[in-house]
Amino acid sequence: MFSLTQTTGRQREIIEVVFGNGWDYMRGLLTGGKIDEPQIPTPEVLRKILVELGPFYVKLGQLLSTRPDLLPPRYIQALTALQTNVPPVAWQEIETLLQGQLQQPLNTIFQMINPTAIAAGSIGQVHRGTLIDGQEVAIKVQRPGIDSIVAQDITLISAIAELVALTEFGKTYDLVKLTEEFTQAVKAELNFTKEGQYTDQLRLNLSKSQWFDPSEIIIPKVFWEITTEKILVLEWLEGGPLLDANLSIPPSEKPLSERKKAITSLLFRAFFQQLYRDGFFHADPHPGNLFYLPDGRIAIIDCGMIGRLDPRTRQILTEMLLAIFDLDAQRCSQLTLELSESTNIPDLENLKLDYERMLRKYYDLSLSQFNFSEVVYEILQIARQNKIKVPGSLGLYAKCLANLEGTGRQFNPNLNLFDEIKPLMTDLFRLQLIGDTPLETSLRTVLDLKTTFLKTPRQMDVLLNRLTSETLQWNLRLKDLDPVRRSIDESANRLSFSIVVGSLIMGAAIISTGANTQELIIVADILFAAATLLGLWLIISILRSGRLK
Repeated sequence: MFSLTQTTGRQREIIEVVFGNGWDYMRGLLTGGKIDEPQIPTPEVLRKILVELGPFYVKLGQLLSTRPDLLPPRYIQALTALQTNVPPVAWQEIETLLQGQLQQPLNTIFQMINPTAIAAGSIGQVHRGTLIDGQEVAIKVQRPGIDSIVAQDITLISAIAELVALTEFGKTYDLVKLTEEFTQAVKAELNFTKEGQYTDQLRLNLSKSQWFDPSEIIIPKVFWEITTEKILVLEWLEGGPLLDANLSIPPSEKPLSERKKAITSLLFRAFFQQLYRDGFFHADPHPGNLFYLPDGRIAIIDCGMIGRLDPRTRQILTEMLLAIFDLDAQRCSQLTLELSESTNIPDLENLKLDYERMLRKYYDLSLSQFNFSEVVYEILQIARQNKIKVPGSLGLYAKCLANLEGTGRQFNPNLNLFDEIKPLMTDLFRLQLIGDTPLETSLRTVLDLKTTFLKTPRQMDVLLNRLTSETLQWNLRLKDLDPVRRSIDESANRLSFSIVVGSLIMGAAIISTGANTQELIIVADILFAAATLLGLWLIISILRSGRLK
């Protein structure tokens, strides 16, 4: 338990910051006083507290900004641009760290290192250098001592989480597990070899594509021989932020608007491949991380924040895209439940009503006015309001889309998001249907059908035997029985037709295999034709019923 009489120096510092900003709930928690349900301070106060507490808490705030499923929109907005105004560490300290990590004289590795940092953040800072062979590099160096500070803060915040977890609030959000996720993410950022691996993986994934020319996208190369947990050495890319790009270099005959449209399409295709095909994506494509190079290529830099989406989640999100553009509240509700990681079933009618209210404001908008990332954030907020726990990776997914769309609209105000997405959607649904290997998918489907055809008669026989022997028991309590009965009758009829169609196909296949006369061949053809007609009738009846599931 925390108390004012028994504190570490770091804990005392935290208490002073909390006292100074008047956060009464946390004051009671830290001092062992009486506490009620957790009260979060206003967004502005929370942001100020995190900045004053230092790098770990700033990073924690940045991670919280990726979780709109946990925090209301005002907090997400306040934390999104959270930065510490930290001055760079003195060159002497950086030089000592470099020397200790590389364990050899720096002049045997580098011709030159600029002692003035070109960028400084809460975890590290970047210097420009030249290798002994003349290659220009960017050297990202971890701030000396940051690992020990983070270790102390992780211990403290884990203890606080265990206390808050005893409340209803903590149990609802599984605060201990959530804290563990955040602390693991911060630890990963302290290991620069992880960022190097992410960078290599992105370069590999984007080196091949059916949606864009891979030669137009570049990810910096990692120099692994001089990269450690605290030093990351990357290829230096001469260029500047995309929004500051001079598109007259290199010269082009295309009008400026066409060049902007081509670059926007390239970016959307590159990131949609990461999100919907690879499931491994750069989660922070803000304008400073997208560079325009003098040769016209686009560079994606700073690959420290990475998101992952498993195949099932990617499939659901692809369907969600279509449901959003169709303004289909019912389908959005169903897909949200499919994404859910919680066992509690929410009020489905309220969930649908929330989606209808949310989508109603888009009814009169043209597709060019559609703000897709805003809709995704609202979906996560609806999930939070209905206490539906969704995968944490969806926060990074939403952040990626928001940054990408925001940068795209700043760079090209005439951006029509639907025009960018439409051709990719067709390909995504084709991939879901037949995959990258159509032959293998078809063979698996045939084997599944064969298994179904073989099992169905046996299962029907067991069912009939139980019915005739009076051993089959039904324990059902149904309301509105007639609609249910009609639905069961329709399902049984369709199942019967499916069995007949399957039997006709199998019979025709057997006859055609052993056919040695023209009459048998004709019989086989007739059976195939009958099966085709019955199958088409069955498909049309299912489609007309409007129930594909």
